[in-house]
Amino acid sequence: MNRIEETMERLKENGKKAVVTYITAGCPDLKETKERIRKTKEEADMIELGIPFSDPVADGPVFQDAFYNSILHGTTLKKVFHMMEEIRKEGVEIPVIFRIYYNTILHYGTEAFAGMCQTAGVDGLLVPDLPFEEQEELQTALLKDGKTILIQIVSRASQSRIAKILKDARGFVCCLSTGDEIQKDASLCEEDFSCLKEIREASAVPVFMEFETDIRKEDASIMELLDGAVFRCGE
Repeated sequence: MNRIEETMERLKENGKKAVVTYITAGCPDLKETKERIRKTKEEADMIELGIPFSDPVADGPVFQDAFYNSILHGTTLKKVFHMMEEIRKEGVEIPVIFRIYYNTILHYGTEAFAGMCQTAGVDGLLVPDLPFEEQEELQTALLKDGKTILIQIVSRASQSRIAKILKDARGFVCCLSTGDEIQKDASLCEEDFSCLKEIREASAVPVFMEFETDIRKEDASIMELLDGAVFRCGE
């Protein structure tokens, strides 16, 4: 059991939902990123750390711009790993999930990447451009130690495919809206409700959804449908 799973167990025991805050690594710089992680641990249960990439096709213009500026300021995966090692040595224990594109992992080297995730204290990975059928190499590398887990992303699909993706899921599952993108507000359409219901029935792990706004300020009732939410409220 890693930090993500331990956190979810604790929240479940206390009848609480998980709050995940998104931060783009290196925006405006890694020093500020460290400070934000330190502060965020007081108001969130986990952190989703966006690793800058030149072609973030699953992210909107706000996050694309944040990635671009971070890259211009010299952010690299190696530097982010170094920052992670520093905050873990300082005693920061909040779970950190890398939101990362697969080309970045391949460029670094799958085995080397998995090893550094575990050394640096990265608890989970969200890889938006890695289909389930192509996960074996990364999963094999991660399972050698087991400290870092791959979070499954699920959108509307057949019940058989949803069951297949979630069969061995760990941590939580991240549910996308029917548009296969981040939910922009607290309004879920009928298809989204249906999709969430199917995923909840098939999933043995908690079900999360990503939002571009803090829905707790708009319609707290939507959190009743979920075990947690990722708030990607801009940079």
